[in-house]
Amino acid sequence: MTSSLIPTLAGPSYTDPSIFAREQEAIFERMWFCAVRGGDVGTPGAFRTVQVGRENVLITRSADGRARAFLNVCRHRGARICVEESGTVKRTFKCSYHAWAYGLDGTLVAAPNLVKMPDVDRVEYGLSAVHVREWLGYVWVCLAGEPPSFEQDVMGACVERLGDLDAIDRYALPELEVGRRIRYDVAANWKLIIENFMECYHCSTIHPELVHVLPEFAGGYAAQYYVGHGAEFGRDVAGFTVDGSPGVTPIGTIAAEQDRRYYAITIKPQVFVNLVPDHVILHRMYPLAVDRTIVECDWLFLPAVLASGVDLSRSVELFDRVNRQDFEACERCQPSMASRAYARGGVLVPSEHHIGAFHTWVTDRLHPIRDK
Repeated sequence: MTSSLIPTLAGPSYTDPSIFAREQEAIFERMWFCAVRGGDVGTPGAFRTVQVGRENVLITRSADGRARAFLNVCRHRGARICVEESGTVKRTFKCSYHAWAYGLDGTLVAAPNLVKMPDVDRVEYGLSAVHVREWLGYVWVCLAGEPPSFEQDVMGACVERLGDLDAIDRYALPELEVGRRIRYDVAANWKLIIENFMECYHCSTIHPELVHVLPEFAGGYAAQYYVGHGAEFGRDVAGFTVDGSPGVTPIGTIAAEQDRRYYAITIKPQVFVNLVPDHVILHRMYPLAVDRTIVECDWLFLPAVLASGVDLSRSVELFDRVNRQDFEACERCQPSMASRAYARGGVLVPSEHHIGAFHTWVTDRLHPIRDK
């Protein structure tokens, strides 16, 4: 008889620093990475710095309104240009070591005695640029010399989940604004967090509030298990809130069939999108070590909702609780990944089949690492 159980990745995949280093190179430094909300760099000179794989990346907006991204490294002696996580400059980024200054477009514009150094080309020795796209109101970057297709890898993940791009466009993400942002420091490998988000076998065990709002989750099947499926609110549930009470003003452009439903999308390698009728919750992961991942979670609402001053706490509290419950579970798993009992991994039950597909994807990305 053929077993319905699927093997997982082996324990060292979650604990071996050398495997994590290969993931940084082959996955996070070669794929499109959702870095910051566009509004975080909404005006020329506003900037944020984020860790993408092994590189620190400086993201800003130039005078022409375009988002720009550069490796956060001075081209003179390699000092970090911006040591702050966020801030604003007027016209230039200046290295505090030897005062080399770079324009918002990355060009070297000034340095002590620069006129006496005719061999220093201001473009060639400008900041090292990385590829940038803006979509869904976020700035995405790619460190690869030749980036993969954004349409296939990023937009395609939404099409694969929802059936078409119109389904996500109707939530008007670029027009929404951040009503709350919570940053979680999770003592777990990034793959454990993705695996947890992709399945709902655990929902009835650790998510009582979520199962109350979305009763079908009690059956163990996640909202991602077939194309176009959205989990329906319970009969007595008025909104996607911690107690099922009414939420805020709905996003008026969603379709009738999207009302009273929750949709979840995984965009590999580090984004989760959660769609509900009156707001959107978007997670971005920043894997920093084999056993440490920062997760930045944005709750996005209509501008008029935020301007009204309405209380958002019940809407935010629901997924904040879900996040904390999930991350606690991942942190319980992380130490056991080093156990001899998990040396060859565990097993997946049938409802977790899509996690097996994720494991295959990771393995295929790592073997072999192809130069591009």
